[in-house]
Amino acid sequence: MTAPADASRHARVTAAAFRALIAAAAVAGVVIECAYGSVPRVLSFFTIWTNILLAVVFALSARRALRREPDVGPLWRGGVLLFILVTGLVFHLVLANPASPFNVTEDLDKLSGARAVANQLLHTVTPAGAVLDFLLLTAPRRLRARHAAQWLAYPLAYVIFALVRGALLSPAAPARYTYPFIDVAQYGYARVALNSVVLGVAFYALGLALVAADRYRPPRENRISSPAEGPLK
Repeated sequence: MTAPADASRHARVTAAAFRALIAAAAVAGVVIECAYGSVPRVLSFFTIWTNILLAVVFALSARRALRREPDVGPLWRGGVLLFILVTGLVFHLVLANPASPFNVTEDLDKLSGARAVANQLLHTVTPAGAVLDFLLLTAPRRLRARHAAQWLAYPLAYVIFALVRGALLSPAAPARYTYPFIDVAQYGYARVALNSVVLGVAFYALGLALVAADRYRPPRENRISSPAEGPLK
């Protein structure tokens, strides 16, 4: 039989390896996008913001698992999961969906080679990896209802950034507004405000759903996360 200490060590190494792999996928996707495009433009997308945040949080979590330290706090862990999950859902259900009024399938069809790989890493691999980490490796019952409200600060900050950026750029600038549903030039501020409110409600509802899912997840022997202490609570 495996000794408890050996089982604990194996669980930590497994979690650390998996989280490091997901962090590496996020970094690889961002690096490829920067290598093939304008860096300031690439860094203006919500997808890039979120994958960078995911890479930092998952890399730190992997390091703490190996060193037997408390995991990154639930506010950050749950927030990253929510943000990357929204990234994947919006991409597949809205942007890459031909039936969506905001689809950009013509642009996506032009992607090939490394850029096509980066697209899948940033919109499919990292969201799926974060969900698997939540389901299989992260300790349950850490998220709270108040977190769902706190997480709204992130998309709000992004929308403000995107609108200010678009207002400052020339009308002829490529990707002046990073996503079609916040394109003021095409839809006007009233429609964009409505779209933002709808997205905010969706963020909040999905956040509450994650909190509920976390509360009812059964414990598993290979879960190693624990309440964080110190920075990034």
